[in-house]
Amino acid sequence: MIKTTSQSQQQDDLKDPQQAQSSTHASDQDTSPHNPGRRGNLISWKLIRERVLRHKKPLISAHIIAVFATLVSVPIPLMMPLLVDEVLLEKPGAAVQAMQNMFPESWWGPQLYILAILGLVVCLRLSSLVLSVWQARQFTIIGKHLSFYIRDKLMHHLPLVSLTEYETQGSGAISSRCITDVETIDKFLAETLSKFLVSMLTILGTAAILLWIDWQLGLIILLLNPAVIYFSRSFGKRVKNLKTRENAAFEAFQEALIDTLDAIQQLRTAQREKQYFSRVIDAAGELRDSAIQSQWKTDAVNRLSFTIFLIGFEVFRAIAMLMVVFADLTIGQIFAVFGYLWFMMGPVQELLSIQYTYFAASAALKRLNSVFELTQEPQHPCVVDPFADQDGVSVEFKDVCFGYNTENKVIRNVNLTIPKGKKVAIVAVSGGGKSTLVQLLLGLYEKQQGEILINDVPLNQVGYDKVRENIATVLQQPILFNTSIRENLSMGHQFSDDELWKALQVAEMADTIQQLGHGLETLVGRNGVRLSGGQRQRLAIARMVLSKPQMVVFDEATSALDTETESRLHHNLSEFLQDRTTLIIAHRLSAIKQADLIYVLDDGVISQSGQHHELLQVEGLYQTLYGRLQSTH
Repeated sequence: MIKTTSQSQQQDDLKDPQQAQSSTHASDQDTSPHNPGRRGNLISWKLIRERVLRHKKPLISAHIIAVFATLVSVPIPLMMPLLVDEVLLEKPGAAVQAMQNMFPESWWGPQLYILAILGLVVCLRLSSLVLSVWQARQFTIIGKHLSFYIRDKLMHHLPLVSLTEYETQGSGAISSRCITDVETIDKFLAETLSKFLVSMLTILGTAAILLWIDWQLGLIILLLNPAVIYFSRSFGKRVKNLKTRENAAFEAFQEALIDTLDAIQQLRTAQREKQYFSRVIDAAGELRDSAIQSQWKTDAVNRLSFTIFLIGFEVFRAIAMLMVVFADLTIGQIFAVFGYLWFMMGPVQELLSIQYTYFAASAALKRLNSVFELTQEPQHPCVVDPFADQDGVSVEFKDVCFGYNTENKVIRNVNLTIPKGKKVAIVAVSGGGKSTLVQLLLGLYEKQQGEILINDVPLNQVGYDKVRENIATVLQQPILFNTSIRENLSMGHQFSDDELWKALQVAEMADTIQQLGHGLETLVGRNGVRLSGGQRQRLAIARMVLSKPQMVVFDEATSALDTETESRLHHNLSEFLQDRTTLIIAHRLSAIKQADLIYVLDDGVISQSGQHHELLQVEGLYQTLYGRLQSTH
């Protein structure tokens, strides 16, 4: 059954929990002739920056904490080396003087000075750890809200995507982008940004102390550092596409796996599961090769970048030693310089690794935007509601044409009328276009020519949401979710147990459900695998009964039922369908004979129309299909 309701409004979960800000998608949208009203859905780094700035409280907190974390951590390398001059070389200075002011004279001595500085360093490192974790938490809050924002945009966009795009792209490809690529951006936002801020502040703090120790040496180090980072970054650009290829391989693997698992029952009965799983293994092999190339090359470039930094470190150390020879640097100061050079390695390495995460996030952003660029189903607002205050629904097709491609038309100049409150059947050979007519009526595909009228109102003025709200379709292969009978019946609506059981009784399904161990709470399995084909069809009919539509479409809806059950079902439905317009698409004569009017669709054209007994008397496709069957009934 296809029955939709209007989309729910945006949830306030997109907001920073500490502040109340509006967050509607309308502000992010603009228009485009190629994809009206949705080009603004594309995600850019500018948009991400704007979304980050909306989270003012955690953002300000993160920056303040980062400053304190830097103030706590940057002095650490200066502590111990200064003791070399003041304690080991017996040149008391500010540090020894401060400790002598704090402790009694009887405690004075190298042991006190060294242990006191050690205790201070330990306290500073622990404080730095706590502040760093706290600061990372603030960015995690921002990152998770942004990743939810992206997922929310995706989940509001995907229901609007044209059905042909899903058929072309495949569910595995789209789901891979919505999961893997969002996680890649999430990792960049939540983890990398916090490291970037702390690393930059640490490098700036270290630079200030190096300039304070010796401005000439500090200036040399600060001038050479950008050159080291530049060369490392130039190497990093060479591997920016590797993550894109790895994600594409993951997408192909996931799509192959999902398609195979979805069809596992048919594959197993045909003894073809090994062949199809071998295709999945081939896709896994492609993923392995892409992942190997991505990881080892990225690691190699990362190591090369770090090696360049180490070479720079050795150059800095040599320069520092020369400064001791030719300048007035003390041994303690040179140890402090060495300590800060080593201290800078972590932040610089973080900055070097951020570029790879950024390249991966940029590639993921591009793939996500390809989802937002998928062609959308035309959005027709409801201008006139033909279902309101009406005693029935009539449908008319006028010169309707449609083809899945420009070369072959499946439907050609179809003209037919479905009167109010009548049962109308459409018959054709398999693949003759019967179900396509239903899909055109529901707007799942857009007609290419002609007009479809509901109570004399054109379909594009009615709007697809309003059509699907009032027309229920029961399919030959109904979609069931891996949840309870109750959830599969209610589809998110609220019904009492009494209403559910009455609908099941109409569908000849109540006794079957009562015999199950958990009744309405029984799980049906993926695609209803725990139910037979006929039980799935009857469950879909019960779901239709609960929706109380103004028009019902049965698309081979009883094809899996035995004759006796089908007869009882038709009897039960007779009262429910009274005064409801009914469209029957079926091959079985028992279903077709109920119709007040029958249309014969032959090669995309309506070739015959009339009642069952009339069509049997006329030479044509109907007589060919059902003339022999009539003699046996």
